[in-house]
Amino acid sequence: MTVTGNGATGAPILDHAGLRRHREGFEEDGFTVVRGLFGADEIDRLCGEFAALREAGPVPGHVQPRDSGPDADPLRAWPRVMHPHEINDMAREVLLDARLRTVLQTLLGEEVLAAQSMFYFKPPGARGQALHQDNFYLRVEPGTCVAAWVACDVIDRENGGLEVVPGTHRMELFCPELADADVSFAREYVPPPPGLETVPVDMRPGDVLFFNGSLVHGSQPNRTAGRFRRSFIGHYVGRSAERIGAYYRTLSMNGARVVLPESEGAGPCGTEFAPQGPHWSRTA
Repeated sequence: MTVTGNGATGAPILDHAGLRRHREGFEEDGFTVVRGLFGADEIDRLCGEFAALREAGPVPGHVQPRDSGPDADPLRAWPRVMHPHEINDMAREVLLDARLRTVLQTLLGEEVLAAQSMFYFKPPGARGQALHQDNFYLRVEPGTCVAAWVACDVIDRENGGLEVVPGTHRMELFCPELADADVSFAREYVPPPPGLETVPVDMRPGDVLFFNGSLVHGSQPNRTAGRFRRSFIGHYVGRSAERIGAYYRTLSMNGARVVLPESEGAGPCGTEFAPQGPHWSRTA
């Protein structure tokens, strides 16, 4: 099975009936895909903005590109960008976008707060991220977080698209095992529970995958020779959340800082292994 339709239940984008079906799919499977929520021009501008941000050099605490030769880990030169909304106006606009807000409020049934943003370049040869649960890192209490994962390229299995394990959103947080450093840049790995399988999610630029913070998900390496797998990710919590990890500085969807008490055990999304050499040639 590969998810390719208009959302998990075939819903249209933002009309009332479509939003209701997206919520039904989200509650049943733990995720839903809204196709074409962002336009091609918007995605092109977003990618251009992040290319310029990377080219401008390191921003401590946010992005640290490093020189790398042909045998170096591609993620040294193309690292993920953490909390870009704190340093870039366009990233902030996307994180707080009214279309995302509409879908998120429908899925959660309440007003939402933005907790963080990330941008992944995932160049050819880059490792993926082993299966994991986002709320293992955010530690939202009570309840969980929700991710809005915006595709910025054609995304499929070959360039390391996301895989999800439907049904795991109903389960508690698992204690992760150690991931395989040859295929994952992050250390944590949650095996699919018995009887459940991963489902690849194919996407096109402008599609948005929304998923529950307890949903087990991850990605394989980018095995292509010339295709990036860029994506912008926002994490959100319901306004009823009482605590979150100190790493996550919550905002209202109007951009005002909303301070939540600190929960314990939180950290960045994915504890990184040390950089390694290229992987797409070994795993293709």
